[in-house]
Amino acid sequence: MDYYFTKEHEWLRLDGQSGLVGITAYAVEQLGDITFVELPRPGREAKQSEVLCAVESVKAASDIYAPVSGRVLAVNEQVESGPEIVNQSPEEEGWLVRIELADPGELRSLMNREQYRDYLEGLS
Repeated sequence: MDYYFTKEHEWLRLDGQSGLVGITAYAVEQLGDITFVELPRPGREAKQSEVLCAVESVKAASDIYAPVSGRVLAVNEQVESGPEIVNQSPEEEGWLVRIELADPGELRSLMNREQYRDYLEGLS
């Protein structure tokens, strides 16, 4: 499975025509302990870079943006009842939504893991 990343620290793990979306370990580190996750309704259409959902932490509230355009197929209900899952496993168990890609061409605007690592090094 391929991972893609945004400059806003969202990730997309592609699996066929859909993918899981979450926030990166770097984002979790910046936010601190996540206390609340607001997820969209399944069926919602999202455009690339549009606000998809939100997380609140002890430090701040943050919008999470759609890495690609598409329809929300499912949400991770476990993070609604236990938002600490995002802190414990941001790129695995702490996924937020599954989205069906509307335009696979949008993947070209995202970074691969190596490009994202380089991007993070440029931030420090």
